[in-house]
Amino acid sequence: MKESKKGLYALFFKRLFDITASLLVIILFSWLFLLLAVLVRVKLGSPVLFRQERPGKIDKDTGKETIFKLFKFRTMTEERDGRGELLPDEKRITAFGSFLRRNSLDELPEFFNILKGDMSLVGPRPLLVRYLDRYNEEQRHRHDVRPGLTGYAQVHGRNALSWEDKFAMDVWYTKNVTFPGDMRILLDTVKTVLSHEGISSETSATMEEFMGTPEGVEATWREPN
Repeated sequence: MKESKKGLYALFFKRLFDITASLLVIILFSWLFLLLAVLVRVKLGSPVLFRQERPGKIDKDTGKETIFKLFKFRTMTEERDGRGELLPDEKRITAFGSFLRRNSLDELPEFFNILKGDMSLVGPRPLLVRYLDRYNEEQRHRHDVRPGLTGYAQVHGRNALSWEDKFAMDVWYTKNVTFPGDMRILLDTVKTVLSHEGISSETSATMEEFMGTPEGVEATWREPN
């Protein structure tokens, strides 16, 4: 894979664009944030927001990923089995929660993460902290940039992709950050959300847990020319 060539947009203007866009969305759609918060409270109870630690961009000083708290609207109940363990995701997602996920409305609170600087509008999706030790050296480069609300992999298969293909796309993006590219991803995101493509993987209501890439297994996706 070619070396990263970061231009002025990636180095300076991308963050300015993130701040401006996220602030506009929060202000213009404050009514929608409030409406959804009320509906989540009525239909799913408290807390309204789902909070979870996620890894962000690698800090140059420590060489480790910055950990931040991701915000989303809740989509699942806290229903548990007889042993007190949470039921599988597909059993805890309500019809209302499915509606939020299908239309990506559950992710609206992430605009506050973008405004704070935890995330970017476009970048590899922030996954779970426990995955950090499971990445191989190449896959970990997905954290060379801020994680995104949407990303290249999101508009090319989303949860229907294999982990290996998803990470290959993520790493490719980190080395090819451009303004036209980000605009194309944002436009494609709107199309993907409206068509509800790739929300679930083939065998789960959400993406299966990443357990690491077995030796000899490679991504089937190939970089665009």
